Amino acid sequence: MGGPGTRLQPLTFTVPKPLVPVLNRPVMEHMIAYLRQFGVEDIILTLNYLPDAIRGYFGDGRDFAVRLTYCLEKDPLGTAGAVKNAAEYLDGPFIVLNGDIFTEMDLAKMYSFHTSNKARATIALTWVDNPGAFGVVETAKNYKVKAFIEKPPPGTETTNWINAGTYILEPEVLNYIPSGRHYMFEKGLFPGLLDAGEPVFGYPYRGYWLDMGTLNKYFFLNIDLLEAKTSTPLVARAGRDGVRCGPNVTVHPSAEITAPAVIDRDCRIGKSARVHGPVIIGRDCVIEDGACLENAILWDNVRVGANARLSHCIISSHSLIDSGREVVNCVVTPAQSAPLPPQR
Repeated sequence: MGGPGTRLQPLTFTVPKPLVPVLNRPVMEHMIAYLRQFGVEDIILTLNYLPDAIRGYFGDGRDFAVRLTYCLEKDPLGTAGAVKNAAEYLDGPFIVLNGDIFTEMDLAKMYSFHTSNKARATIALTWVDNPGAFGVVETAKNYKVKAFIEKPPPGTETTNWINAGTYILEPEVLNYIPSGRHYMFEKGLFPGLLDAGEPVFGYPYRGYWLDMGTLNKYFFLNIDLLEAKTSTPLVARAGRDGVRCGPNVTVHPSAEITAPAVIDRDCRIGKSARVHGPVIIGRDCVIEDGACLENAILWDNVRVGANARLSHCIISSHSLIDSGREVVNCVVTPAQSAPLPPQR
């Protein structure tokens, strides 16, 4: 399970990806707050894996100041097929977001760009140094899309702009998506719109953008937020010198905590324990005497035994780290462990 492309599966066997915590809050909660900034109040979630857990947390959305509608897929329908499955709720222009993407892009500016160009589809674009690992999007000078090229060989790239996983679409494009079958935006709908002569535009964005679909990208998203390299509406930007503790956190006077660190409620930090940021600790965690944590992410209900050492690791909920154990460059769940690649 090692390597830079290692997916999130070790963490999502029992937790669906929308509930994976980022700074101790489900990533979907961050996305809802992001949409709320731009006045979006009606949100459709297309679900396939562990939908009851997601509905159980978010309900109808009223606790998050939005209205949520759920569209379930018996079998995965692909990125575009999932949207077609929600067609009955889409009677005007709508935004599609890839749930793996974390960005600070201004959706209001993107929508203005979309309407001013009278586009049928607008695709957010982000600039990357190595476009050969992605599908690149060729555009004219006015950013009208000319072609999509999937993973061009090194040296043949004509652009560094890639699909950033956020789209604004007119409802008419749903007519190009077949019903009840697996269908993708990238290889199906968007090339099909070009072939049909429909106006498709790319919206260039150079700010923070990260696809958290791999273990190391998920890890660095949390660290980037903790170090204020990016921001979220859910949590105040603390900066590198911040230490935030929730209610009912007990820290022994001899323990040492250095920023940046976030410690959620009902945690206990024992005698002579050392927490050297960047570190994120979830709810109801116990760090026993003499334990040392650095560059680590702990989910809820984790117990770290006395004199254990954790570095560059992710520890999922309900895990126990034995006393004296050294956990380095690793993902730990109650059932297994896997290497965590250090590369960005």
